[in-house]
Amino acid sequence: MERRTFLRTLAAGAVAGPLLGTEIAGATPEGIGAAAANYYVATTEQTKNKVLVFPKNSAFSDANVHWSFSPGGGGWSNLSDVKVRNTEAQGWIALVAASGGKAGIVDITGEKHTELNDLKWSASPGGNPHAIERVPGNGSVIVASSGGKLTLYAPSSVANLGSLKAVQTVSYAGAHGVLWDPTYELLWVVGQNRVSHYAVMGSGRNTRLKYGVHLSLGSGNLGHDLQPDYTNKNKMLLTATKGVWELLTDGGNFRVRKISNETRVKSYVKHSSGEVVSIRGDNTEPKVWANKTVRFSASPDRTRTGAQFYKARIWTTAFQ
Repeated sequence: MERRTFLRTLAAGAVAGPLLGTEIAGATPEGIGAAAANYYVATTEQTKNKVLVFPKNSAFSDANVHWSFSPGGGGWSNLSDVKVRNTEAQGWIALVAASGGKAGIVDITGEKHTELNDLKWSASPGGNPHAIERVPGNGSVIVASSGGKLTLYAPSSVANLGSLKAVQTVSYAGAHGVLWDPTYELLWVVGQNRVSHYAVMGSGRNTRLKYGVHLSLGSGNLGHDLQPDYTNKNKMLLTATKGVWELLTDGGNFRVRKISNETRVKSYVKHSSGEVVSIRGDNTEPKVWANKTVRFSASPDRTRTGAQFYKARIWTTAFQ
């Protein structure tokens, strides 16, 4: 592990999201969209079981790793989600979840290669955790476990990440994806045959999730992923067994619209330039749900020999 502050700038013309907690040119969604020649992509890679972040326009090689998190195995096996969020007290953090049963928050401001001792908080929600989100301002964290539940962790103090404690468990069949919508201040969840929203009520340890509505995806559709469309704040993107959908929220008229019949899409997000980044399970052992290739709709795909990529994210703290 490298014990040093990693601060570097990109080559001229390159664009990126958060760089270990430091603002750089093009770090905002608007900046990314203005010059989409390059941006960073965060991946959960399950062969080495690491979060690996790469510049999109470079080979996904060890030499080009921008940031990483290596938690080992056990409860941290099969990393399933990573999101980057901004906090007032701690700056930029990484939210991580693993199918082995663990979830946590990683300090990304001080090192290029982080490990378990860089966790600022962790918990064991169990039930095959697949996604994690943090509610801005409130400070609570929600973990979606595909075994059928949402676990809500609330802090005694928003500024103290280590004070997070489980305060509520909500049954939700097949819970796989979770995403905060700052426009309507709602928490969206995708799972078995549906996508739903919850209001986050209260504060501190009195925080609770209050169910709102659900939208049907049709039978036989286990949700896989829920991510932003960075070209439109009134649109989210979700994947399930039988395809890819848009979740439309403009005017508070919530609805879903299918945009692709492609199956086994495990990860799908649209960059502010309009480029789609996705991963499709290759249906081969040892991990049928993963793939060695991250796909780009307007750029060359990136393949890493021996890798098993499960999720890909735009490396930015923006929710939309």
